[in-house]
Amino acid sequence: MTAQRRDSRGSGRLRASVPAGEDYPRRRTHREPDPATSPGWRASKRSSKLGKRVRKDSRSAQRRQRLSEGVRATKNGVLGMLQIIGTAMAGAVGLVLVLALLALGVNAGARWMAKRDAERAATPEAMAEKARENLLIVGTDGTTAEFLAVRLDERDDQILGIAIPSGAFMEVPGQGFERVGDSYSAGIGVSLAAVSNYLTVPFEHYVIVDVTVYQDALTNQSLRNVMANAQETDLDDKQREQITEFIDSVSGDRTALVPLPVKPIDLGGQTFFEPQRDKIADLLLSWWDVKLGAEDSAVRVIIYNGAGTPGIAGIAAQQLIAAGMRVVDTKNADRFDYDATLVVVQSGVPEQGEQVRAALGTGEVSEDPSDQDVADVIVIIGRDYEPPASSNQ
Repeated sequence: MTAQRRDSRGSGRLRASVPAGEDYPRRRTHREPDPATSPGWRASKRSSKLGKRVRKDSRSAQRRQRLSEGVRATKNGVLGMLQIIGTAMAGAVGLVLVLALLALGVNAGARWMAKRDAERAATPEAMAEKARENLLIVGTDGTTAEFLAVRLDERDDQILGIAIPSGAFMEVPGQGFERVGDSYSAGIGVSLAAVSNYLTVPFEHYVIVDVTVYQDALTNQSLRNVMANAQETDLDDKQREQITEFIDSVSGDRTALVPLPVKPIDLGGQTFFEPQRDKIADLLLSWWDVKLGAEDSAVRVIIYNGAGTPGIAGIAAQQLIAAGMRVVDTKNADRFDYDATLVVVQSGVPEQGEQVRAALGTGEVSEDPSDQDVADVIVIIGRDYEPPASSNQ
């Protein structure tokens, strides 16, 4: 039996009837799913949450991995770049070291070759060959002298000469820095050494003539009257004949006798001349193959007289100059009782001291480094020094 009810609000409407015995639900409640029709529902829901969490954790892990890989890649890149830079720097340093070692080797080789050439050039045979064509013509009035340094160039059939006035100042062995004309009073050997030392060209032979013959030769640019009017010479008859024939065979346009460029200096009413060696550089190079500054490659020596024998330092200077060395000064030592000759290497090398000792025939070689740049070797002549028997004085 179906019951009908009126609306409680008294609207007179009948509400839907419900079966008798059943109460009408007053509100809609949450409907639970039927476990029979929805198996595993709660498990699915739990699985869905767990899956989100797993996916989130996975994405986080992936981000961390990508970040780690990026950091690792950056680190590897930086390390690789540093390795490249380091390798490049090591290569550059290695190249610089190789170039430096190569330069040192080249310089050492050049120094060795220069030293070998200097040693060969300083041998008696080499010096004699250099001096073979050279002749020093001395014009004198009996007290002073003027000099004509001549080369008799047989290969090119020419005569070349530089006239040196007596008032030219230069290093005179045994006398110091003095007028070269005054060297003649100490002996022709001193004059030969002074001219050779100044020009760095060896002169071993000489012809002495009257000063008027000397002056005529310069004026006429001819040596044809020199040999016939020789007052004194060290040439033998055969050498004199050969030189005379050669002089006569050379035409006038193949003879050049030029004055040494000098700068006049007035000292106490007397006129002296300062040689301008740089102005004859071309002549020295073309005539004797001597380069300006070549004297710097020769062993530079200062000689002191420590034996007390007059003129002994000048004689030693002549020996060293004849051996291809350059004497820059000669003077007295602090005392005259040196028994042994001392050869002291200051700005040079020990080998140069040995060269000096060999040229003198005696000497105790030692080293005493000094900042001075005037001489390579200092020599103090002692009583053990014996001048050569053929020394010109």
